[in-house]
Amino acid sequence: MTAPDAFDAGWSEWPAPAKLNLFLHVVGRRADGYHLLQTVFQLLDRGDTVRLRLRTDGEIRRVDPMPGVAAGQDLAVRAAHALKAASGTNLGADIAIDKRIPLGGGLGGGSSDAASALVGLDALWGCGFGEDRLATLGLALGADVPVFVHGRSAWAEGVGERLAAIALPPRWFVVVDPGVSVPTAELFRAPELTRDAAHLTIPLFLSGAATVNVFEPIVREREAAVASALDWLAGHGPARLSGTGGCVFVAMESREAAETVVRECPQGMRAWVARGVAESPLRARRRDWDAEAG
Repeated sequence: MTAPDAFDAGWSEWPAPAKLNLFLHVVGRRADGYHLLQTVFQLLDRGDTVRLRLRTDGEIRRVDPMPGVAAGQDLAVRAAHALKAASGTNLGADIAIDKRIPLGGGLGGGSSDAASALVGLDALWGCGFGEDRLATLGLALGADVPVFVHGRSAWAEGVGERLAAIALPPRWFVVVDPGVSVPTAELFRAPELTRDAAHLTIPLFLSGAATVNVFEPIVREREAAVASALDWLAGHGPARLSGTGGCVFVAMESREAAETVVRECPQGMRAWVARGVAESPLRARRRDWDAEAG
């Protein structure tokens, strides 16, 4: 069901939160070459904002194209086309994104934008697909999209699409962007990548079993700015690379402690405070939309 007066409401806003990988193990490889992973996705309260506006002419248009990103590579636009094709709707949409998540930072920006486009357009177009069907559409766009569609921090396996609920303690994080965009595909091709990391279970992880991000030593060796960020942040706790990107993070006991660290951020890096959340702001936004739509 389309929300009342949706055609006259102009732009609607849909949060696109960032994520952290609290660890990232490659535990094997499928026959088709895809790597098998284990990770924990910690969703954050900070990220991009996807803005959507209905069109009655069926066109899908990105009104603020990302510099250096071709339209065919824009995940939010691809998500809109995928939902339009799957639903058969005659409606279209204008898409704009307020970007805060660094490109190539390992924080899931593109995947989160795609998920927010799917969830928001499902609401605006009245498709009624539900989370599971939207997540299936999202998986074809990227392995990280489903966790953002479901909107809950999660344990993940397979290529990242097999999700299980996990109860994470409430925490604050300092996230540091050293200004490096890391190409994911190159890391997966790296001959030095550990492809037989320890296979964990949720109870083992929650009990404090040793974990790593297997991509961290590769990125550290190749990107001096990332190595510097890790070294500086390690003075405040166990610093870690997020995903396969350039951003690094550390968990803190309080917002105040995190803000203190951010104020000490060296020149040439950008740091901010984010809160880990069990439920994403996108999921809460969709729930509010559905309640208003009746």
